[in-house]
Amino acid sequence: MSNVCREVVTLQLGHYSNFVGTHWWNLQDASLSYDPETPPSEIQSDVLFREGQTPGGHVTHTPRLIAMDLKGSLRTLRQEGNLYDAGTDTSAATWEGSLMMHKESPPQKNSFLEDLDRMDKGEILAQDDFYSSPRPHCSAGAVSVDTVNSQLARVQKGYRLEGSVKVWSDFLRIHLHPRSVSVIHQYNHDGEAHRLETFGQGEGLLQGPLLEQLEDKLHFFVEECDYLQGFQVFCDLADGFAGLGSKVTEMLQDSYGGRGILTWGLAPVSHPDTTPMKELYHVLNCALGTVNMAANSSFFCPLTLRGGLGRRPSSPVAFPHLNYDPSLWYHSSSVLALALDALTLPYRLKDGAPMWQMADTLAVSGRKVVAAYGAVPFPMMHGAALPDALSACADALPWKPLSACPEPGDGRCYGQLVTLRGFEGQRLTSSLAPGTQPATPLHDLHRGEDVLESYVRSFYPRSPLALQLVSTPSALTPPFPQIFSHFLGPRGFLQSQPLPPGSRAVSLAPVMTSLQSGPAVGSWLSQLHSGAGALDIRRSAPSFLSQGPEMSDYKDALEELRLLGRCYRDGTMCSSSSSEDNDD
Repeated sequence: MSNVCREVVTLQLGHYSNFVGTHWWNLQDASLSYDPETPPSEIQSDVLFREGQTPGGHVTHTPRLIAMDLKGSLRTLRQEGNLYDAGTDTSAATWEGSLMMHKESPPQKNSFLEDLDRMDKGEILAQDDFYSSPRPHCSAGAVSVDTVNSQLARVQKGYRLEGSVKVWSDFLRIHLHPRSVSVIHQYNHDGEAHRLETFGQGEGLLQGPLLEQLEDKLHFFVEECDYLQGFQVFCDLADGFAGLGSKVTEMLQDSYGGRGILTWGLAPVSHPDTTPMKELYHVLNCALGTVNMAANSSFFCPLTLRGGLGRRPSSPVAFPHLNYDPSLWYHSSSVLALALDALTLPYRLKDGAPMWQMADTLAVSGRKVVAAYGAVPFPMMHGAALPDALSACADALPWKPLSACPEPGDGRCYGQLVTLRGFEGQRLTSSLAPGTQPATPLHDLHRGEDVLESYVRSFYPRSPLALQLVSTPSALTPPFPQIFSHFLGPRGFLQSQPLPPGSRAVSLAPVMTSLQSGPAVGSWLSQLHSGAGALDIRRSAPSFLSQGPEMSDYKDALEELRLLGRCYRDGTMCSSSSSEDNDD
């Protein structure tokens, strides 16, 4: 029996969301293979990608994606893309007089984009760019997914793009469909004037031509789906895109009710050229965006490496085996994308749970805000078994907060989904000789699922738990930044000794993630409410309300946020009747 392809349409709203989304799509593209001789993958790529054809008859695989950003955010990327470019039509030109053309010099491409252009033209990169593997054949004008992947996977030179990445298209390695990119011309990406800074500005955007454009793009991608399971929305949480995302998710809920809408609210560690007033705006946008997008989604999960979403967060999240620069969007977005690659796996697998089942597991009793945690990468010694890796983390769970929401450590959780991917080539259980005493209870179990469940239940003994084990690791090809410890080998497993300089880069990564709904989320929501509610907005930020929302709507939203936080108290369900209660 063939597997039904449950298609997903992705929306990316905002510049940081497009940073994360670009890394995320690069990861998906790196795992694509349509070679019939390649063993079938556990992951169903057609969930995310659509098949098309160029005017020349070449088959294409492009993301089922709508990406929205501001004027000036694309640089070298053409809004309509290059994949279906048939050239410039000059047949309509009738003027026979002299012409003078003034052409602005295009932005300079970095070395990675230049190499992509060479491959698009059918050129093979220089021999000294590769490892000793044989070079793939590449005919001009017909560069396949497998060919590009095989070249990039073996490229030896390390791209150092930290100084050249200005926008997300500076490291985009895939072609997008001409209907994917939407530019909002009312607001600028750079400069001081015409910035999309407040929730009300974003809310006011989804009308007129932009609404018609979005509906047209949605209809195009949705109508070609055989069995649409829903939408995943990556949305900036700290700027005006929070308001746009609230309206977009509301429209999705109204137009495609019954489908899954999984919304990920993204926030960078820091913003360039920030000011105290902008930081205040960030808090208000986060508060309003959270309550509104949660109301319109199957679940809402904030994602950030900040130590908190308030005006004075603690230090950024540190990972034991990563050396990333939190201030670089190019770095922090790559970490979140690698975590998202595991967090989104359940509804991308051939035999996985659909979106609505995943949401039902987590969003219990109306608690539609969930927190994410991740071990990026998962610490596993080369050649070791899963019980060895987990027993080494017996004192504390290996994952770190990805939602600025620390775990309370009291073992309470209303629902949890744990995903482990990338143990390919490693053993899931111990191979004990008969009569050998197991080192720990984990070493005495005979199924990988039992090993992982026993480990998680040692920290959450009575909480509902769903597990997902996937052997395939995340594939890291250029231009993913090399931010990994020298103790990680090429397959992402720990080595007993640091690798010497010049060793092969990490090309695969095992990752472990957890999505949770529990009392810790309630504390996070209460802090978000307190941070926004403590501000006298009329005096400290009167311009925030100048383009909406109305003061009464703002107060209603804060009250909804307060009630939402109360839902996470034991035995409390989300209901308007809880407004009769008083806060402790």
